Order: sequence, then structure tokens, then C-alpha cells
Amino acid sequence: MTSLPSILGGLDPTSDRAVFRQIADQLREAIDRGRFKEGEKLPSEAELVEHYGVSRMTVRNSFSILQGEGLVHAEHGKGVFVRPRPPVRRLASDRFARRHREQGKSAFIVEADAAGSHPTVDSLEVKEEKASQDISTRLGSVRRVLARRRRYLLDGRPVEFAASYLPLDIARGTQIAEPNPGPGGIYARLEELGHQLDHFEEEIRARMPSPSEVKTLQLAAGVPVIHLIRTAFDAAGRAVEVCDTVMAADAYVLSYQLPAI
Repeated sequence: MTSLPSILGGLDPTSDRAVFRQIADQLREAIDRGRFKEGEKLPSEAELVEHYGVSRMTVRNSFSILQGEGLVHAEHGKGVFVRPRPPVRRLASDRFARRHREQGKSAFIVEADAAGSHPTVDSLEVKEEKASQDISTRLGSVRRVLARRRRYLLDGRPVEFAASYLPLDIARGTQIAEPNPGPGGIYARLEELGHQLDHFEEEIRARMPSPSEVKTLQLAAGVPVIHLIRTAFDAAGRAVEVCDTVMAADAYVLSYQLPAI
């Protein structure tokens, strides 16, 4: 490792900013500038104590700030490491392109291939149930739906959890109701059933996760989630699916192309 004086500055004794926050500021800047790379171990508590002339508790408070921001994670007995940047770039203009379905690939597989990662799905649940008020409204006042819930993983790491809701008059008794809907996923099956997909509407917001979401996605402290609700419409204008997805914010970059008209 490069010597600390060449990476980190000293403390400003005239500043009214707390010492542990000054240290966190310098570590954050070093991470942002790439002086500490993704996955790299930060200087130890002992090294920072010696460099800054502060107590171990002061250094630990600095690390706590960075952990709360989702910039670093601690491994017991090993140290504090820079968290990797988001590995998946989700291209809104391409992920649901028909050519992918025709090749037998779901959107998640396409994204995983682009990231060079191995995709898996677990925690799969498929059942008929009463629609919530929100889902019913989005699907045109249906009373019951087929719900498909699953967790997506990249290289064994959970990155998102999704629940799809489809009207029973479309999905009941079809391959969509099977655990494995086949090549191209449920969108390919919808089109085979005569529901040519026309467009999608998405609502996206960022928030802090619930305790159950932290557990499901194995989120580190300070990592928010991206909550996305997508409605798929067929060529006749009917809403044929609502997908409620919660994604680990440190796993994705959402990329869009917007027309200049």
C-alpha cells in the first residue's frame, strides 16, 4: 500500500468539524478518487490511530460513518473493505426488447450476461391469491391474480426480489403458472397467448429497506433499495402484468435513453 501521508492528509485543529468526521471525509475522498480500489482493504485502526494521533474509538466512529453510507463493509477479523461498485447496468431501452425473448432469454439473463455474471433464481413461489387494492387498480379492477415471487442472484449474491401479478383469465392453466415458465420467461408466454406486448410503464423510488428486505437481500448497513413497479401493456392497451421489484441499490446502475423532442 502507498504510504498514508501521500493518500490522507492531516487534521485541521482549527475546524469546528469533529475529528472523526474529518477522518471520514478524507477516507471518503480517497475512495472517490480511486486511491482505495473496489474490494481493497482500508488502513487498519492501528495505522489510522498512528497517522492521525487519535484514539481507536475515534477511528471506529469514522468507519461507522462510511459503513452507514454504504461505502465500506467490515469483515470480522479481517478489516474494513471498499464496497464494489454496482456490477449490473440496467438498460431501460433494451432490457425488454423482443429479440431477447426470441432468443429464449429473460431480461435478468441478458443483464447478467452483460455483467459477466452467473444468474440464478431461488425462493420461487407461484400461487393464486386475492389482489391488493393497488394491484387490482393497476390491472383494471381484477379481484384475483396469479402471483409469481422469486429472488434473483448474481454469482450467488442476492440482488433483487420480485413479485409478478397477472390476471387469472390470462395465466391460469398456462405455462405461466408453472415454476419454470420456459425460455424467454413469462413475457414470451404472454405473447404466445396472443398478448403482444406494446409498452411498459415504470415507477421508481429509492428508500431505506425494511428489516425483511435487509434479510432477503443480505444488505450491508446503510445500503438503500430501489423500489420499482412496472406495468406491462399489450397492443390492445390491456394491463397484463404488474411486477413489484425491490433491488439492492449497490448492485445496479439504471440507464435510460430519452428522446430530444
